[in-house]
Amino acid sequence: MMQQDRSGEPPAHERIRTEELRRLRWRARRGLLENDLLIGRFLERQGEALEAAGAEALNRLLDLSEADLLDLLLERRQLAGELDDPAVHEVLARLRLVRLEPLTRSTPGA
Repeated sequence: MMQQDRSGEPPAHERIRTEELRRLRWRARRGLLENDLLIGRFLERQGEALEAAGAEALNRLLDLSEADLLDLLLERRQLAGELDDPAVHEVLARLRLVRLEPLTRSTPGA
């Protein structure tokens, strides 16, 4: 289990570097709009707190085809085989939670 500091984030030495986060954001750009939006929102909201094991798990998910990834995100199928790993389960659960969060829109002039 990952240790967390008082803010609920992993300690700084366990978080990924800015360059790694940039690479993840680039790699997360998907051909299927739904995947692109869900993963983009996840990285926007939780990317700074992502630990090294989580980044590796996300990379493993990004190796999947568009359809397979969407099926996992929408809970139409479950992790199996090499992906049936605690770190991948944790990242997938976090991705699914972000999917359920309401969209916030900024109001012009607010």
